[in-house]
Amino acid sequence: MPFSSVKELFARVVGTTPEEIADLRKAWRVATENGSQETLLAFICRERGLAEDVFLKRLAAALNWPYLELSKLVVESEARNKISTKVAFQYSILPLAMRDGTLQVAVSNPFDTAMLNAVRFEARGPVQFALAARADIEKALKKYYGVGAETLEEMDEEAPLELELPTDKEITETDQEASVIKFVNQVIWEAYKDRATDIHLEPQEDELRIRYRIDGILHQTPMPPQLKRFQSAIISRIKVMSGMNIAEKRLPQDGRINVRIKGEEIDIRVSTVPTVYGESVSLRLLSRGKIFLSLDKLGFSPEDEAAIREIIVKPHGIVLVTGPTGSGKSTTLYAMLSTINSVHKRIITVEEPVEYELKGINQIAVRPEIGLTFAVGLRHILRQDPNVIMVGEIRDLETAEIAIRAALTGHLVFSTLHTNDAPSAFTRLIDMGIEPFLVASSVEAVLAQRLVRTICPVCKTEQKVDRDYLRKIGFPEEDIDTTRFVRGAGCEECRQLGYQGRLAIYELLILTEALRPLILNRAASSTIAQRAIELGMRTLRMDGWNKVKAGITTIEEVLRVTQIEEHLDARGVLEKTAHWTRAPVS
Repeated sequence: MPFSSVKELFARVVGTTPEEIADLRKAWRVATENGSQETLLAFICRERGLAEDVFLKRLAAALNWPYLELSKLVVESEARNKISTKVAFQYSILPLAMRDGTLQVAVSNPFDTAMLNAVRFEARGPVQFALAARADIEKALKKYYGVGAETLEEMDEEAPLELELPTDKEITETDQEASVIKFVNQVIWEAYKDRATDIHLEPQEDELRIRYRIDGILHQTPMPPQLKRFQSAIISRIKVMSGMNIAEKRLPQDGRINVRIKGEEIDIRVSTVPTVYGESVSLRLLSRGKIFLSLDKLGFSPEDEAAIREIIVKPHGIVLVTGPTGSGKSTTLYAMLSTINSVHKRIITVEEPVEYELKGINQIAVRPEIGLTFAVGLRHILRQDPNVIMVGEIRDLETAEIAIRAALTGHLVFSTLHTNDAPSAFTRLIDMGIEPFLVASSVEAVLAQRLVRTICPVCKTEQKVDRDYLRKIGFPEEDIDTTRFVRGAGCEECRQLGYQGRLAIYELLILTEALRPLILNRAASSTIAQRAIELGMRTLRMDGWNKVKAGITTIEEVLRVTQIEEHLDARGVLEKTAHWTRAPVS
């Protein structure tokens, strides 16, 4: 199609003059020269305030082509076999179906002559073109062909691969390095785009399975069927990037990769372990320059937030955050430190590793291989005249003793423990060997937390919940009739899951004079919990119900992350204080 007719067609579809379209094309060229990766179509839509789907529908009508919503269609394998993976990914086109010998192909740019000719050449027969959004085509390509399919096809055609560590570790969407390097970068890139926190490469007997952990849940990523053949090269590439010994495949190894994605520094912790079918690799993605959430963005109730703000400005004592791995303890601790960070306070942390860098705070990374443990680091910190100390984790008696001593000698100490709830922190410290009177006099508060997935705002919809079921799981009786229950129906934005993002639920136990005698007498955690609830403590599940009532999360999420408080139920406390009955084992 001649340029003049394209210009006139664009002008008619956009509702402007050909001269204005010519000006827009010039502006687009300038933008691409300055590093923009926008297509002409996307650029014009943005400049003219048009939604891409509206533009494409008008364009399809003008060309007399069908416009398709790919999420509602199923791609036939016969059609996929007609077009090579390389051409499909290179031009972002999707073969859809064969109809009476005619191949239907979805494209987003009908004016790319090279693409039209390449498709006709590969189809070796009649082709019917249709329009679809570029983003929808790219999603469908990953779904049906797998992430990095075109790269693996190139690897099939190449000579044996040589692994070299690139001098530039910038990962971009269009990496054109050696194929195995490009494939690994694509896997990391896709994980970053999907907001994944972990990538797992798991060798199986007949496949190399790759899964992403998104919002705390593992999702298998579509991968090309020939991926297993390149398992050794891919894993070796990751080991080279992370500074591991690629010849050692019998022992577990740990490493680290620092990369840049869209200008953001990403720290990737890498771990390998030998399995029956090869080395299993796990990558943890951490944003180094991340903007920290303030306390008011963490999801605390107004009462808990006010109480925490009072606690973290105290001159001495220990504040403990408890919960399993991946429950957001570090984020909460950093938010607390950021709140009290000022030029008048010397704050020192000892962590393994330093996950996020905080300006104005002295952060020490634990290095056990050279003898720098939590206990050693903490002991030396006390000679540095700190006001506030943060210990990444209290794991042993030595660290616990030094932390207690620091709290008793005028320091405010923050740390974490792995316990199921807040009351169990006291019994854990005593079980480690700390005297009860030291625990009772040094600990100021314990905050237990879990992360629940939040309902997708795009597809949020009301749901009916059976009253008997609500009573069975212990939902507050007085709120059953007044609560409007919602859930996510599932959409493209949330990968049909109904959830997008996470928020914490909390259990804050403040050590008052009424609780200290129980700790001094080595009372069971159930007894401490009973008394704390009587004094107004909300348990994890109670806070979860509040977030269900607020339409933030679902009943299923709260039940998934909170355990049954059997010790409380046995005493009948919850029946009296929170209209709570025992939940079924899930």
